[in-house]
Amino acid sequence: MNRFMRFPLALLASCLSCVLLLPGLALAQREGVDVGGNSVVIKLVPAEQLETSAAQQYKTMLSEAAGKKALAPPDHPQLIRLRRISERIIPFANEWNPRAKNWQWEVNLIGSKQVNAFCMPGGKIAFYTGILEQLKLTDDEVAQIMGHEIAHALREHARERMGKSAATNIGANLLSQLLGLGDLGRTVMGYGVQVANLSFSRSDESEADLVGLELAARAGYDPQAGVTLWQKMSANSKGAPPQWLSTHPAGATRITDIERNLPRVQPIYERAPKG
Repeated sequence: MNRFMRFPLALLASCLSCVLLLPGLALAQREGVDVGGNSVVIKLVPAEQLETSAAQQYKTMLSEAAGKKALAPPDHPQLIRLRRISERIIPFANEWNPRAKNWQWEVNLIGSKQVNAFCMPGGKIAFYTGILEQLKLTDDEVAQIMGHEIAHALREHARERMGKSAATNIGANLLSQLLGLGDLGRTVMGYGVQVANLSFSRSDESEADLVGLELAARAGYDPQAGVTLWQKMSANSKGAPPQWLSTHPAGATRITDIERNLPRVQPIYERAPKG
């Protein structure tokens, strides 16, 4: 019997989670929010494959929306607005992830009552009309949401989450990969994960709030809008489960974290060009 096969697969998967998740370098002392380093999966989910898969899923999603006449045309006022805001935020993305300079950024608007938006790995952004209409968002508040979603992509939260899940669940198949019998990236991507529908941990969400806060401030959008945004979100989600039953931090917690970081980003906003 191969000596590797003597270990229970659950224990092996647990060990793999530790071995394959290497801590990212902490950001050097800098002006802005302080989120420290993050763990990045560098073996289970190659960034290039995840970005390629995300681009394919994004294209399919847009095609399906167009087939339902739910994809906003280029001259739609709200889409023009979203793209204008993105053009101000995206130039500040590279500092958080050098890969972003090569991303083919896209921004689209889909007609749906969903109160949602996302940014896939590789810079594929989508907003649903529901989040704009139901919350009656200002440009500053839209910038907070867009910054938050872009932050998920820049900090590679989808890549990390998929890698952790793969290390825990693939088991024997992953073991065969480690013994040189296949491509780890293809194994993970072969599970058909819908990148846009991934849920993130509380720590991921909190980190995205702060990185998004800074991105928006550097682009000239008022960081105080982070507070009003989550006040609107909380009012819109009455009856939601308490914080300990959700992977997302409660609205009050998010507001407290944002308020604590306002002194760090307010000077950045005040110096930033407006409009």
